[in-house]
Amino acid sequence: MRTEVVDEYQKVVISGLTPSPADRAAADSDDLGGRLRLRWLADGKLEVEATSHVGVVSLDCVTIHVRPKLVGRELAVLKMLDYASGLPALRQVDRLRDLPDSGHDLRDLICLLLTLECEALVRHGLRRDYVRRQETLPAMRGRLLADRQVLRRFGRLDALECRFDEFDGDILDNRVCAAALHVAARTARDRTVRTRARHVASDFSEVCAAEGLDARQAAQYLVYHRHNEHYRRAHRWALLLLQAPGFSGLFSTAGPSSRTFLLDMNSLFEAFATQLLREATHRTGIAVHAQESLSRSISRPDGRHYTSIAPDIQLVLGRGPSAWRRPVDVKYKLYSDRTVASADLYQSFVYGQAVSREKTPIAYILFAADRDIDPDHIVLRRLDGAPIARLTSVGVNVPRILETLGTPHLPPLLDRLLGDLGGRTQPDGR
Repeated sequence: MRTEVVDEYQKVVISGLTPSPADRAAADSDDLGGRLRLRWLADGKLEVEATSHVGVVSLDCVTIHVRPKLVGRELAVLKMLDYASGLPALRQVDRLRDLPDSGHDLRDLICLLLTLECEALVRHGLRRDYVRRQETLPAMRGRLLADRQVLRRFGRLDALECRFDEFDGDILDNRVCAAALHVAARTARDRTVRTRARHVASDFSEVCAAEGLDARQAAQYLVYHRHNEHYRRAHRWALLLLQAPGFSGLFSTAGPSSRTFLLDMNSLFEAFATQLLREATHRTGIAVHAQESLSRSISRPDGRHYTSIAPDIQLVLGRGPSAWRRPVDVKYKLYSDRTVASADLYQSFVYGQAVSREKTPIAYILFAADRDIDPDHIVLRRLDGAPIARLTSVGVNVPRILETLGTPHLPPLLDRLLGDLGGRTQPDGR
C-alpha cells in the first residue's frame, strides 16, 4: 500500500492515484468529519489539507499518515498522552525510549503499547471474577427462578431456570483488552506489531469473548480497585484504540474504524496544559479549574439566562465571589511566528471581563510552541486610550517540557510558566 506523509496543518497534492468509488465518497464522509480535508481533482490527484488531528487514514489507493510536527513526532504525542492522564509518575518513559522513532504511525505505536501491556497481564495471569448467569439447566444450580420456571417450564423437571454465580475470566476487564487486541491485529500497518497482537489476542480469546463489546458503554462501567488496578494502563491504550470516551475525550468520536485513526491535538494539548498547571500550582494555594461554565455571564436584561461561556482553565486563589481569578484559554495553534487571531483575542478579552475582579481585567492565552518564546502583551483600550483589559499570550515549549518530565529540571520550567501566567502576582497587583 502506498503511504504519503503529511505534517499537521500542511496542504499537499498527491498525484498518480487510482481512486475507488469508496475513496471518492470518503472525501465527504462523516468518518472524517472535517478532521482531514480531502478533495479529488482531475487526473487522479488528491488534495489533502491536514488540521490539528494526527494519525492515519487508509483509502483503497493510498494511506495518509498525518504526522505531528509542532510538539515533536509520534513518541512526543504518546508522552503527552501519558502525562495528561494524571496518573502518578511516568511509567512509560523507559519503554517509549526503546520504541522506534521512524516508520511507525501513531496507531501502530499505540497498538504496540497495548500489546506490551497485555503481554504483561498474560504473564501475571488474567483476572477472573464471579459472573452472574441465568440459564436453563437439566439439574439445579444456584437459585431456582420460580416465576420464570412457572411461566416457561411449568410442570417440567428436566429443564430448570437457574441463576448462579460462576468464577470466570469472561469479564469486562479482559473483554476490553481482547476487543482492542483484535483491532490492533487487523489494523496495524507494521507486520511485526500485527503478528504480536494476534498472538496475545489468542491468549485472551481462551478466557473471554471480544465480539459484541460496546466500547463506549464499557468505558463508563470500568471501575478500578486493588484487584484490577494493574489493568488500568492496558485499558487506557485499549480505549484509545477503540476510540471510546475512556481517556479524557482526546480522540475521535466516530467510533472504531480500520480506515481512520485521528487524534485531536487541540484536546490533548488542553489536557496536557491543565496537568502542567496543576503540578505548577501544587502547594501554592492556587486552584486550577478546568472547563468551569460561567452560566450567568451572558444574560438578558431581566437576568434570564441567554448562553454560557467556559474558559478552558481558571486560576483561582481564595473562595467565594471575592476570590482572585484569571482565565486561561488554551490554543493548539501556530502562534510562535504570527500574532494571535482576532477571534481568539475577542474571546479571551470577554473571559477576562467576565472572570477577573481586578480594576483592569487580565486574561491569558496559552499556546503550544517548539521553542522558548517571550510572553506577548496586548492591551484593550477605550477611545480615550484608557486600558480596560489586558491579555498575555504565553508559549509552552512542549519538546523541552517533555524532555524534562520526571527530572529535577521540570520544576524551574513550571515556576517560569506560572510566573508568566501571573500565578505569582498578588491580587492587589504586586
